[in-house]
Amino acid sequence: MTVTIAAPATPRTRLAFLGGARAMVPWLAGVVPFGLTVGVTISESSVDPLAGWATGPLVYAGSAQLAAIELLDGGAAIAVVVITVLIVNARLLVYSGSMAPWWVGSRRGFRALAAYLLIDPSYAVGTDGYRTHATRREGHAHYLGCGVTLWVAWQAAIGIGILAGGAVPEISLLSLVVPYYLIAEVVRSTDSRPAVAAAAVGAVIALAAHGVPMHAGAVIAICAGVAAAGFTEARTS
Repeated sequence: MTVTIAAPATPRTRLAFLGGARAMVPWLAGVVPFGLTVGVTISESSVDPLAGWATGPLVYAGSAQLAAIELLDGGAAIAVVVITVLIVNARLLVYSGSMAPWWVGSRRGFRALAAYLLIDPSYAVGTDGYRTHATRREGHAHYLGCGVTLWVAWQAAIGIGILAGGAVPEISLLSLVVPYYLIAEVVRSTDSRPAVAAAAVGAVIALAAHGVPMHAGAVIAICAGVAAAGFTEARTS
């Protein structure tokens, strides 16, 4: 049996944590408006405001939260809400598989917290931190810095949206900043033939499956992209 003892924070890990927080700040230009929109949607629905805000820390995914709120507002059964949220968030299984090589062997508490914080922006910023930092511990600190910053901003934005209600101006265009950042990260990461194949196939399938119920098109596109990358790598090896 192997026992892993937590090492104390060092100046380098503290700097990595702060670096991760700073790297997340540009994403907040799109995340905060999206969170405000979720909050306004809650305030205009029949869902209890406190219960609606609780979907933030419980579900922690914008599209899944909106789906849950709409279903609850329409009187859907709890089982239907839970199944819908799981389907919408199924893409996170792929993200976790991608992060596994960096997280394997880490403390159980860290893995639990890291998995909870895993969402599109934290995945993009976190993977970049693991690639650029010299040690895994610094990569962990970078990931936690970006993940905690995102979590706090998201919960605060939802709360402000609920309190402000209809007083929040139209901000839907600003929420497109997050997809633009994700596209930029994909373009920057396509440095090999398998990566290009994954991005191309995933983009085509995502567009074709846009109308699939319960936002399952994203999961289909991710799986297709992974398959394309594996096939291309096998052909070139």
